[in-house]
Amino acid sequence: MNVARQVVSFLSSRGLKLATAESCTAGQIASCLAEVPGSGACLDVGFVTYSPSGKAGFLGVQHATMQQHGLTSEAVAREMAEGALQQEACCAHVAVANTGVADASPSDGPPPGTQCFAWAYRMRDGHIVTFTETRRFTGSRNEIRHHAARYALSRIEHYFNTLGSLR
Repeated sequence: MNVARQVVSFLSSRGLKLATAESCTAGQIASCLAEVPGSGACLDVGFVTYSPSGKAGFLGVQHATMQQHGLTSEAVAREMAEGALQQEACCAHVAVANTGVADASPSDGPPPGTQCFAWAYRMRDGHIVTFTETRRFTGSRNEIRHHAARYALSRIEHYFNTLGSLR
C-alpha cells in the first residue's frame, strides 16, 4: 500500500481530518492525498504559502520567527502547522507543514534539499501538540519536493502514536 493510501486509511478509520500548510512542496502533500479515492472524508483544507507575507497573513507565522530562524526552519514549520489548525474555518484535527529549499540557495542559507516539517495535533481539550524534524533529500528540484511530500505524509501516524495518553 502506498503512503497516501495508508494515511487516508489511518485518518478515515479514526474520523480525523487533515490540514496542510505547504511552502516548498507547493500543494503536493494535499495533492498526494487527493489522488486516493475517499480522501475527501479526511482532507479538510490546504494552504500554499511560499512568501513570508503569505506565511504571516494566512497562517500567523511571526515575522520575528522568520527573521530569527530563517524561512527554512523547524520554528517556521511549527508556526505554519499550528497556524493552520487555528484558522477559524479549519475543522482539522491534524496539520502537517513543510518549508524548505529544493534547489540552490544563497551561500548563507541551508543546503539544497533541506526540508523542515511540523506535525501538529489538536487534543480533545483544545491544546495543540507539535513535532518537528529537518531532513535533507537529494535529487532534482522536483524529486526533492516529491520526496518531501511523501515523507510529510509518512510521519502522520508515527507522531499520532507517540501522543499516547495525551489524546
